[in-house]
Amino acid sequence: MAALKIANVNWQSKLNKAAHHTSDYSSTEAILRRGQAFSITLHLQTMVQSGDNFTFIASTGPSPAESQRTKAVFNLSEEGASGWSATQEPSEPGCMNFTIFSPANAVIGRYKLKLQIGSGNKVSSTLLGEFVLLFNPWCPNDDVYMANEKERQEYVLNDSGIIFQGLEKYIQQEAWNYGQFEEDILDISLAILDRSLNHRQDPAADVSNRNNPIYVSRVISAMVNSNDEKGVVEGKWNGKYCSGTNPLQWSGSVTILRKWYRGRYKPVRYGQCWVFAGVMCTVLRSLGIPTRVITNFNSAHDRNINLSIDKYVDISGKTLHLTEDSVWNFHVWNESWFIRRDLGSLYDGWQVLDATPQERSKGIYQCGPASTRAIKEGDVNLDYDSSFLFAAVNADYVTWIHYSNKRKERIYSDTRKIGKFISTKAVGTNSRVDVTANYKYPEGSLKERQVYKKALKLLAVRSTGKRTKITRRRRRSSVAWRRNMTQPTQKPSISGKLILDASPVIGQDILLTLALRNLTSDFKNIRVKLRASAILYTRRPKAEILQLSRSVKLGSEEVKEISFKISYSQYKNSLVDDRKILVTAVCETKQGASLLVEKDIVLQDPFLTIKVKASPLRVPRETR
Repeated sequence: MAALKIANVNWQSKLNKAAHHTSDYSSTEAILRRGQAFSITLHLQTMVQSGDNFTFIASTGPSPAESQRTKAVFNLSEEGASGWSATQEPSEPGCMNFTIFSPANAVIGRYKLKLQIGSGNKVSSTLLGEFVLLFNPWCPNDDVYMANEKERQEYVLNDSGIIFQGLEKYIQQEAWNYGQFEEDILDISLAILDRSLNHRQDPAADVSNRNNPIYVSRVISAMVNSNDEKGVVEGKWNGKYCSGTNPLQWSGSVTILRKWYRGRYKPVRYGQCWVFAGVMCTVLRSLGIPTRVITNFNSAHDRNINLSIDKYVDISGKTLHLTEDSVWNFHVWNESWFIRRDLGSLYDGWQVLDATPQERSKGIYQCGPASTRAIKEGDVNLDYDSSFLFAAVNADYVTWIHYSNKRKERIYSDTRKIGKFISTKAVGTNSRVDVTANYKYPEGSLKERQVYKKALKLLAVRSTGKRTKITRRRRRSSVAWRRNMTQPTQKPSISGKLILDASPVIGQDILLTLALRNLTSDFKNIRVKLRASAILYTRRPKAEILQLSRSVKLGSEEVKEISFKISYSQYKNSLVDDRKILVTAVCETKQGASLLVEKDIVLQDPFLTIKVKASPLRVPRETR
């Protein structure tokens, strides 16, 4: 009896890609989504015999095994133990049509599909081809299922978007090309998984875990930065970028990903937070995980996780680097949509992921996924990195005047400035949507303070047991600092505000006014120390621009304004690429607490008006 011979295999590319929402991928190979049927047609050279038995084998990874769910063996018309199944459909003579179904929790990645044919005592095996299996936001049983079609179009299929930057009071939008469907990008995304530390340590276990979006997204958050694993992008926040590309010059992910891939996995120089987030959005969308980019204005970087960002200034208002805490003008991260089987359904939905290398998590520069619900409710004990992200949006901002190692005075400033105007691109348009309410209750409300205290309690419990020796040392150091700090016993007797007199334009003088108000009926003699510094978007000072001192006398409930300017000649050689200036005013009185007033300034491009002079209409002379 002759063995069945197959002339060729038709993967029904157009039909399957349309059904699986993968038509946009610039690839000729079969790209499918899990939990959904696909069709293939076999064109035969010989006839099927009545006793022939058909068994399909789908496998992925370097060491496929049924026990690891990286190999599935299934017969016609019966579902295998793995959840894979195949059925034969009506067909024309000389052909066989099959419908193959993958389970909604299948491992994602590149698969080989083999057909094993048993005929009598003979068994032959034929490789039918390869296909790529992705997460499926259209499948209700997939962990990444997203019910709203418009949201699926935006967070899975949209290949371009907007990333918000700037300041809380001057929000700018920058276009970004995600390009997840462009040539090679899916292959590169799969290569990123294969280059991870997890894969190098235990390839079989790593591939087996790729059915879980929690695991996959966390690995990607580590691999997009280069700090541990020769990942995609090398970060740099100061100095010159002559050995690479200035982060401000990138406008999309495709060039970066191709450069990494074609350069034999050498990290691409350089990136900052929006670059890491843009690249991560590309990779996760290409793999089928709904993902968006989020911008948090006045974002806290709380190194010791005590939910307090302590800023130290000297008596002139100069920032002192006595703590590793910082507040960035903005910080960009990602949210991905999936359920949390590890935490419970309360924490399903948007999960925060951050590929910017800031702090190690379980020994690696990775961050998330952390449920936005866990962050909002102060559940800082839940995986992954929810305490760090809670602080990023909800830490208190506390400022101290440092007189000496023995004397520090807390001065009044806006403690509620952290986590403002948390923003993302709207579904279907380029407008900004504020998602702050997803992260915290209204600032200063009773519920917000209750959540904050709950988070502090949970961190205190954790610090007694699971914290490392280094972290405990940091906490003891923090306690020691606070013993030498004087808490203000009364509210300030004055208020102040820095006001721009006109939009700040590069090449022009910056005109400002400090408005001071006496909040009491007593006479006040105030010493004002003004300072302006060029800063990065991380608010790290790079150059001093201006220092001024003034004495101001305020009568009962009197308001006075101090006008001053920062001339172009003063700041032109100090600006960095961020074009940001921080102005501070330390206001001291003999009675009552001191006051710190701050203002961040972003210099704008000049507004150009182009007038075209109309040329007079020329009428040709009449030809005679």
